[in-house]
Amino acid sequence: MASPEAQNLKDAFTSMRRNLASGEPRSLDDRRKAAAILGLLASQPSGITYTDVDAGGVPAIWAAPANGSSEHVLQYLHGGGYVLGDADAYRRFTGHLANLTGCRVLNVDYRLAPEHPHPAPVSDSVAAYRWLLAQGFSPNNIALAGDSAGGGLTVATLVALRDAGDPQPSCAAPISPWIDLEGTGESMTANAATDVLIDAAGIRQSAELFLAGGDPHDPLAAPLFADLSNLPPLYVQVGEDETLLDDSVRLVDAAIKAGVDATLEVFPEMQHVFQLSVGQMPEATLATEKICSYLQTKMGL
Repeated sequence: MASPEAQNLKDAFTSMRRNLASGEPRSLDDRRKAAAILGLLASQPSGITYTDVDAGGVPAIWAAPANGSSEHVLQYLHGGGYVLGDADAYRRFTGHLANLTGCRVLNVDYRLAPEHPHPAPVSDSVAAYRWLLAQGFSPNNIALAGDSAGGGLTVATLVALRDAGDPQPSCAAPISPWIDLEGTGESMTANAATDVLIDAAGIRQSAELFLAGGDPHDPLAAPLFADLSNLPPLYVQVGEDETLLDDSVRLVDAAIKAGVDATLEVFPEMQHVFQLSVGQMPEATLATEKICSYLQTKMGL
């Protein structure tokens, strides 16, 4: 049975959705302000130093743990449907990731739609990764991770790097990745009553802004349609109650068929990106610890 803290998270998501749906239609700016609450779900991590940085022309925030490795790094890509969220809202979460992995996290503030539609996010993520290489980080000591749209962007970044001939990172950990911009997975309807954060209408709205008339089957926008061969190992987490559950299932199935070392872990009764409540919710803390243990193993930490 889910913890009381998990029920509190579900109630918070429900309240946020209800507030956004009430009254007059909310502007994108209002939606962005409301989404900032996600950054407060995690507890405040201890011992983290945050530093703004220009990562190859892309703004980002370093989260550095005390006495962490200076030779390893996790590049993190926040969620928000490519239209919401920013690196600042992910300070707490990336701080926990830094402490649990024992290395710095580069929290990338990639450009958002509709001001900057596809392929701006993947261009920014690739640029940040190449900047890390230029700083002297070995690709074997780099990992990628991201949640929701950031999870899809994590996979798209790997595909773009492979296609361009760049060295691949050691591994990647997409969290509840959004890889199907059309929302065709069976769980979009099967879990419509249990997912209080993501629904088909929201998927369509974000996809329309992100694509700006582009092809929803573009593999760098929707990695469901990407060739996943020769990608590094993947560890994917998703909640059982999510409408996006099938995005994770299909991603891992396709990766395994392409010869990739890919693992899927489904967490019972969990909501979308429940991991953001690390330090405040036992299921989130356990899941985040598992992510970081995986990253440590693959990076040799």
